[in-house]
Amino acid sequence: MAIIGLFEIFLAFISFVVLRYCTHDWLPMNYPLVGMFPELLIKLHRIHEAATEVLQRSKGTFLFKGPWFSNMDILATVDPANIHYIMSSNFSNFPKGPDFKEIFDVLGDGIFNTDSDLWRSQRKAAQMLMNHQRFQKFLSKTSLEKLDKGLIPILEHVAKEEKIVDLQDLFQRFTFDLTFILVTGYDPQCLSIEFPEVPFARALEDAEESLIYRHAFPERIWKLQRWLGIGEEKKLKKAKETLDRIVFEYIKRKREELSDGVQAKEEEGVDLLTSYINEEYENVTLKLDDKLLRDTILSFMIAGRDTTSSGLTWFFWLLSKNPQAETKIREELKLITPMDKTSAKWWKFDIKKLNKLTYLHGALCETLRLYPPVPFQHKVPLEPDILPSGHRVTPKNKILFFLYAMGRMKSIWGEDCLEFKPERWISEKGLTKHEPSYKFLAFNAGPRTCLGKDVAFTKMKVAAAAIIHNYNVQVLEGQPHRPNLSIILQMKSGLKVRLVNRWPDQ
Repeated sequence: MAIIGLFEIFLAFISFVVLRYCTHDWLPMNYPLVGMFPELLIKLHRIHEAATEVLQRSKGTFLFKGPWFSNMDILATVDPANIHYIMSSNFSNFPKGPDFKEIFDVLGDGIFNTDSDLWRSQRKAAQMLMNHQRFQKFLSKTSLEKLDKGLIPILEHVAKEEKIVDLQDLFQRFTFDLTFILVTGYDPQCLSIEFPEVPFARALEDAEESLIYRHAFPERIWKLQRWLGIGEEKKLKKAKETLDRIVFEYIKRKREELSDGVQAKEEEGVDLLTSYINEEYENVTLKLDDKLLRDTILSFMIAGRDTTSSGLTWFFWLLSKNPQAETKIREELKLITPMDKTSAKWWKFDIKKLNKLTYLHGALCETLRLYPPVPFQHKVPLEPDILPSGHRVTPKNKILFFLYAMGRMKSIWGEDCLEFKPERWISEKGLTKHEPSYKFLAFNAGPRTCLGKDVAFTKMKVAAAAIIHNYNVQVLEGQPHRPNLSIILQMKSGLKVRLVNRWPDQ
């Protein structure tokens, strides 16, 4: 305890000196002993913006030097050539690595944490199950049911009572329930008018907030805090205990149901946990015990719940700043909305038709470009290498891709990179325009390209279409709209809005 206190006092003094004399035009200075760490502490509360500024001044790649004893030298890059080289061309030399797995130990041996044969087996199994017709049926059915019986009744209630609602909280509940059903087959009923506290959802958020500090502080510091059971490590430990308890309970429940012969009807589709337990994947060497099932479920929950809710929140905030884009989406929705004399309301959209709406798709892609749900990625080389930018990396270097900064680089997206322009994603022929993944990294790139990309777009489009068609979303003035300090890019203070029914007489 005393050691940590003295260390923090020393860093606070150095930080004061740096803050006293540095200007926004300078790159971080490399001080004796402490490296560039003091400036990181100063700017940690706005790390995404600070990283953007540094990378803009350093032509897309910058070597951050940590304290001499910390093994914290980090090469930050947004150079598409570097990213393509690391994620695709020389993929085998840039695994997640043991450091990544230790930082994200809460995910265990899930697909995000593993490399080599275990990763390949998990990916092949997940790809097979998610692409299966039975899961696709379950996805369509569950998405529309959760919209019809969960999200819409709350929106109707909020609009009728003229209440203020936190749209981010609402989306987190919607995507949490939807993802939990898709993954486990059970509805936690987080999405209800009572807005109940859900321990599992709270534990996920606590874990994500704590993990960002493992990236910002020397490994010895957070490991000492973990050993002492204090600070963010104490919060992370409690979160992990909650996640373990709940997930293992659901695995036990599912195994008991399946052993008793309880099966979903074929026409209704099937959840992923059922398929995993029944080992419904061919030519894959993968034996999932309860521990690996737990890690798999948790990985899917973080991927499906938090990323989608983050995207939807920033999407509606950007629409509030760009009403012309919202108007164009409404015009496009008329093409698939059966308007008749009895009711203009409609939210049971045909998912296949939704996927053909190019402007809506472009607006969502533009949102993910500017506000990527996972704002950075972490790699470590197995062997020394030289990147296309000319920077040499060794196994002692961590490499971070700053996705938030990528979307703000004129060198990548042009002079209008800060503008919200869905047209950026539409070709001259009116079709969806493809951008290479090493330029648009929201769904990863190369062999690790996100398997849930289509699922994420489906969930976002279903919710976005229903809300835009049926309600005017009025964002309250005076709210700060800054990213929080977490591994998921949520709004720090949420998104408070009023909803006005567009069809009040129906």
